[in-house]
Formats: sequence, structure tokens, C-alpha cells
Amino acid sequence: MSREIFVKLRAKLGKTQKALAELLGVSLKAVQSYEQGWRSIPLHVERHLYFLAVNQRSNNQSKRKDCWAMKKCDHKKECPAWEFQAGHLCWFLGGTRCECATAKGWKEKMAVCRNCEVLTSLL
Repeated sequence: MSREIFVKLRAKLGKTQKALAELLGVSLKAVQSYEQGWRSIPLHVERHLYFLAVNQRSNNQSKRKDCWAMKKCDHKKECPAWEFQAGHLCWFLGGTRCECATAKGWKEKMAVCRNCEVLTSLL
């Protein structure tokens, strides 16, 4: 995640650096360092920030479309996104069956998901 996207998502959430630090379970200094580009943003912080942005109460619920419908998935019955009826959270779940297949680690999965229409359509 780039520092620009981090800043954009914090603004979307309407949080101060201090408030966001509390939500993410990191220090204020860490948030400041992420925004200045002094420190890279860990994957767990990135996923947490996306989760907060996607599930924000004021977020338009009608934007939520299931991944299996958007991608016309042939493997949905074998996928945890289908099993847990979390098609808008496929990027958050391990073991999904799309191009971010189960054999990949979080780093590789998030590299795919950052550019996927499922996640980008929610932001």
C-alpha cells in the first residue's frame, strides 16, 4: 500500500492520526511514519485499514457485490468467500480460489487484490 492510499483512506474514515492509530492498534508515531513514507505499511495494517474503510457505516451497502458474481467464478463452491457468504471480503480471507489462489502468501495475495475490481469497487 502506498502512503497516498493510506492518507486517502484515513480521510475517508474521517479519523485523526491518533484515532486511526488506536483503531489499528499501532502507535501515533507509526501512523505518522506511514503517511510520511518513512516506514513501509505492514500487510496486517493494510488489511485492517481496508476492512475499516469497506465496512464503514456510512459506506453505501449497495456497492457490495459478491466476488463470484463479478468474476463469474467456476470455483465458488470450494471457496471460503462463498462458504462464509463474504463475497465482498474475499480480499480479506485466506484460501480464496480466484487468481489469488491458496498457495500464495499474504504479500502475493494483496498484490493481486489491490488491483482487483472487487476491492477497488468498494473504496
